[in-house]
Amino acid sequence: MQDATAADQATSEDEAGTRAYFLPLESQRAGFERYRATGSTVSVWAATMQHGAPPSALLARAVERCAPREGTRVARLTMEILGPIPVGEIEVRAWIERPGKRIELVAAELVAPQPDGSARVVAKAAAWRLAATDTSDVAHAADAPLPPVPEQGEVSWRLPQGWDLGYVKSVDLRGVESDDITRRVWVKPIVEVVEGEEISPLVRVFSVADVANGVGARLDPRHFTFLNTDLTIDLFRLPVGEWIGLAVETSIGPDGVGLCSTVLHDQQGPIGRCLQILEVRARA
Repeated sequence: MQDATAADQATSEDEAGTRAYFLPLESQRAGFERYRATGSTVSVWAATMQHGAPPSALLARAVERCAPREGTRVARLTMEILGPIPVGEIEVRAWIERPGKRIELVAAELVAPQPDGSARVVAKAAAWRLAATDTSDVAHAADAPLPPVPEQGEVSWRLPQGWDLGYVKSVDLRGVESDDITRRVWVKPIVEVVEGEEISPLVRVFSVADVANGVGARLDPRHFTFLNTDLTIDLFRLPVGEWIGLAVETSIGPDGVGLCSTVLHDQQGPIGRCLQILEVRARA
């Protein structure tokens, strides 16, 4: 895990006017892109580790930019979190794992330098990229749309105490009518993923989807931790516009494992689903 100095430096950069999760740095290895994570990536669980959304967005961006072909798009991407992703320097690379004319598998990984000069893979991704065809005449969404995005302050969303920091402050999150089973919110990033770049529709989904675990939390974070080990997103349609809607349901088993299941939306309706496995632990 990166020490607090790196987190403090990233936070200082963010407070100095950085409007992105990642600042590009000169690459030192062929095939890798290199970045510095800013304070806007900081997790609610520890100041030295990143929230899951920014690194998943960086992986999605790498996948999307890897040998792109017109008329294809990513339909599914799974990120595996291999350990705490430090707030500091990070490298990313992507490659074609399984080529194909109509269906191909793209892989990517995030690598963090270690104090001893070595490097460690902290997250990896696998994505199916499919060739598009015209099915507009039979398009159908199985889930009901969310209520409209409320005006600022119209519907309150109560964050757990101490969570209004780092990544959480980098998004505009607005709650809508929910019930005892499903929590519903609209969310959009208010910073860039990579400094100076417009966020693509695919990357926009990943820049916010990992908040589902916190939105759907059924446990008090003062007494439990419930970090996700992974993030899987399946998209039958790419989003349109800035806002991504989340309809979140969370289940917790009897042996320390939880499941966060989310229907993803844009303002036109549902676009796909998100799954996260949770490691649930009581705090000592």
